[in-house]
Amino acid sequence: MKKNSDLLQRRAAAIPRGISTALGVFADRAENAEIWDVEGNRYIDFASGIAVLNVGHRHPRVLDAARAQLDRYTHTAFQVAAYEPYLELAERLNRIAPIEGPAKSILFSTGAEAVENAIKIARAATRRHAVIAFSGGFHGRSFMAMALTGKTVPYKRGFGPLPGGVYHLPFPAAHKGVSVSDTLEALDALFKSDVPPEDVAALIIEPVQGEGGFLPAPPELLTALRDIADRNGILLVADEVQTGFARTGRMFGIEHHAVKPDLITVAKSLGGGFPLSGVIGRATVMDAAEPGGLGGTYAGSPVACAAALAVLDVIEDEGLIERANLLGTRARERLLAFAQREDLRPIGHVRGPGAMIAFDLLADRGTDAGPDPAATRDVLQRAHARGLMLLGCGGLGESIRLLFPLTIPEAVFEEGFALLEEALRRPD
Repeated sequence: MKKNSDLLQRRAAAIPRGISTALGVFADRAENAEIWDVEGNRYIDFASGIAVLNVGHRHPRVLDAARAQLDRYTHTAFQVAAYEPYLELAERLNRIAPIEGPAKSILFSTGAEAVENAIKIARAATRRHAVIAFSGGFHGRSFMAMALTGKTVPYKRGFGPLPGGVYHLPFPAAHKGVSVSDTLEALDALFKSDVPPEDVAALIIEPVQGEGGFLPAPPELLTALRDIADRNGILLVADEVQTGFARTGRMFGIEHHAVKPDLITVAKSLGGGFPLSGVIGRATVMDAAEPGGLGGTYAGSPVACAAALAVLDVIEDEGLIERANLLGTRARERLLAFAQREDLRPIGHVRGPGAMIAFDLLADRGTDAGPDPAATRDVLQRAHARGLMLLGCGGLGESIRLLFPLTIPEAVFEEGFALLEEALRRPD
């Protein structure tokens, strides 16, 4: 039998240390919300491959769709010979996306690719260069995406200089002491001191910050940004890479608000485990780039497109939007109950729409208590040791995020929370 320890030694010799792994184990097989490593140890998956598996590992309908496509062809490059799965997926995304007026979509492979191309499209459409993003935001590890990301360590340190024309605003969060007024005042100051609005191509924002700590964007902020963008000819980009496809209790996270963006980036759970991303946007904006200006050799893989069409069917047929709200409500109730218990570590700031839930480990009890990143690291390690896959997040690493598949069986959901409860127990 293979051993994790042996594979870890091979990993250290063959793979650079710049890519980290949350658990020191190697996966052997997976099913829905469970993973088994090469030694046969079982894990309940509350990470979903970083929000990729809203429909669970190896959903039968997704696998059937991928197999059927494998029997036809695996690659032509859409720029050489187009194929219908790409077209059909684009048509479906255009129908369901909260875009004002006619929409068009283009497909890629990764979330960072989608973000990079959204900025390309915005610049082509506006003939402007500057982009405004938010502190704590995460948009990827390629160069423009890295510049947009609002966190230096570990994402930016040692990789400069980064692309210019990128500016950051504070992201509002009440428990961090940042209000919507603070953010809008910072934007006004930015326009006065650093970049005039007529030079700004786009504002990019996650409806719920992912890596930044699962912080929902306040409705009044999005309303104000939409108004500012409209008055100044700026495009509003919703980065839905982590929030999309039922995770927040809507198909898209931005649908919790009345605001409609000009462009939407999608990835992660769209492909159901296959690499796939895209940009959806207003047709007139999407057509701004010249023929040949957009694309990629593997962009919009036919196998991934077939899988994504099945993912959309599963979300609809299995009622996963409704299930996200149901599971999220139960998760928040359980966490709020944990927060009242003296035998568990202090937690607070339970937050997030639908099944995109996070909470913070605190230094002490009470809403004014500061964060405790060391406690968060300890809880994650204890959870992993007990067979629960969890991920941290937040600017200081103080938060724990819950990203269980929306298809998780009831018994596995309950077992996962029992393991989380054990991990949260105060050390002896």
